Amino acid sequence: MIEIKNIRKSFGELEVLKGIDLTIDKGEVVSIVGPSGAGKTTLLQIIGTLDYPDSGSVCFDNIDVTKLSQKKLADFRNRHIGFVFQFHQLLPEFTALENIMIPAYIAGTSTKEARQRAEELLQFMGLSNRGHHKPNELSGGEKQRVAVARALMNNPSVILADEPSGSLDSKNKEELHQLFFDLRDKYGQTFIIVTHDEQLAAITDRTIHMRDGLLELPSAPLDPLAPSVL
Repeated sequence: MIEIKNIRKSFGELEVLKGIDLTIDKGEVVSIVGPSGAGKTTLLQIIGTLDYPDSGSVCFDNIDVTKLSQKKLADFRNRHIGFVFQFHQLLPEFTALENIMIPAYIAGTSTKEARQRAEELLQFMGLSNRGHHKPNELSGGEKQRVAVARALMNNPSVILADEPSGSLDSKNKEELHQLFFDLRDKYGQTFIIVTHDEQLAAITDRTIHMRDGLLELPSAPLDPLAPSVL
């Protein structure tokens, strides 16, 4: 579904990504892990069309988004990519329901249809009774669930999450992690998650390790029939 080929990115003389090749299948929950400075967030931003690579391509179902105009790219991002950030990034002046509806308004969806979809998502998140509360009236876990609902609003092809459970306590972390898999099971949702959380990485379908701007290849399994060198 998503095919990334030879992505390179530098900031000045610092080469952050050094030729990334990666394929993500529909319905996959993938985690990207690695030390700080490995290039994880930069890669996520390029996949999410928030930044351009210096070279290489990012294709969603054979559409190379690196070749789209700014206007077409903004429309593609709104309709096909959902984002979940560490600190939820909800607009404080709007209710939970209104925050969830924002991507639909940007896409030109009618208020009636947007509200119906937002209420359905709130129900799925277990937040039906919190829709008219503003962010300062919600717990940390509730805010992040609203942020996930907002990311889902336009039925995106993929949700990109950058340290989504980094600011949550243990109970809310576990609930958020389970939510990702519930959404995959119900909606066939694809997730790419940058995380330092070992528990989350351990339960994802695939864990991608990055170091110094490159993907680390998994070690080949030992062949029990191979002759010993000892």
